[in-house]
Amino acid sequence: MMAQKTEISRNDLMSMTNYEAERKERRTKMSALKRNRRISIGPDATFYFESYATMFHQIHEMLWIEKGGEAQISDELEAYNPLIPKGRELVATLMFEIDDENRRARFLAGLGGIEKTVSIAFNGQNPVLAKPEEDIDRTTADGKASAIQFLHFPFDADQITLFKDKSVRITLEIAHAKYGHIAILSADARDALMSDFIV
Repeated sequence: MMAQKTEISRNDLMSMTNYEAERKERRTKMSALKRNRRISIGPDATFYFESYATMFHQIHEMLWIEKGGEAQISDELEAYNPLIPKGRELVATLMFEIDDENRRARFLAGLGGIEKTVSIAFNGQNPVLAKPEEDIDRTTADGKASAIQFLHFPFDADQITLFKDKSVRITLEIAHAKYGHIAILSADARDALMSDFIV
């Protein structure tokens, strides 16, 4: 189990020789870890809740696949460090996964602003509103949404307490006019995500 950290540094990274030797085993472990951090909502949206471990894995996969060496490292750290929860937040990659290219294009064309309609609520109340990653606009000027959204859920102390209270029902909601869906977080998902809070 990796120590709980909120940022990956150059010194944390493995050599590609060592990573390649362990890659198969690490990918198997990562698939198991991600299982309870993946939440589907409606027919086409999936939230992948990120962590230090998932971003550590992602950076090494990018370095291994692209073979960019030392010159690539700073770009990967800059891209993925913001997606590691900082102690009082959850961070998710939201993906709209539609294989049919034409249907995907029609679907995304009507989803502008969807990144501003996502929330986590406790018994239907006290919602944590998602804040999109500010690297680029995820909705174009003509109202088309990106198929991939990066979202932060900033919690206050009371909301963290509610998240840890097993008697409270926690829901993940998208409230866009053209894609309104709610998912209830399972006990396994809650247990997995609770480890992201450092309080």
